[in-house]
Order: sequence, then C-alpha cells, then structure tokens
Amino acid sequence: MKSNNNYRSKLELKFALDLEERGIKFNYESISIPYLKEHTYTPDFILPNGIIIETKGWWKSADRTKHKLIREQHPELDIRFVFQNAKNKLAKKSKTTYAEYCDRKGWLWAEGLLLLKWLS
Repeated sequence: MKSNNNYRSKLELKFALDLEERGIKFNYESISIPYLKEHTYTPDFILPNGIIIETKGWWKSADRTKHKLIREQHPELDIRFVFQNAKNKLAKKSKTTYAEYCDRKGWLWAEGLLLLKWLS
C-alpha cells in the first residue's frame, strides 16, 4: 500500500485500508488508459482479477461523460464504481441518483466498500 498521503480522497484511503484488512491485493493508479486522442484515464484500483474500481464521492457530469467515452472505446475493460453515497443525486435539480444512473447504463456499483462477490 502507498502511504496514506498518496490517496486522492478519504474514500480512496478507506477503500484501500478495507482491501488490506481483507487481504485483497490491488494496485493503485498503476496504469493509464488512453481515450479520445489527447486524454488518459488512470483507474483508482485494479484487483488481481482485472476488475477496475473507481471510487467516487462526488460524481460530476464530466466524470460521467469520461466513463461513457472510455466504455465506448474500451469495451473490454470491467470498470465498476464504489460510491461514498449511491443515493446522491446527479445534480441539484435531478431526481436520478448515482445508483439509478449506473443501473440504467448497466454499470456495476456498490456503496462504501468492495462487494466480495466481485473477487470471483
């Protein structure tokens, strides 16, 4: 594990500590995935089975657009989300939650911690 100062958020730190406590190996921000011509995406966590975990406190419109583009250009990647609060709304006036948005897109998500079934 990297030192606590190398994570970009408290959620990422909490997630990493949970993985360590469960004895789950992972890599943190260890690869960059190009999308479009001039952008790269650096996933938060990569599990040994190849699943990519993106942890999100706030999930801004630009991040959602980025993930739509990445999925279009890299359909072979298994990217899943762990939200600090999956009931957060996409925007102040939106009725759609992060969880509902993922469900509509067919994207797997969890709240708070890794789902053990994602390891198999």
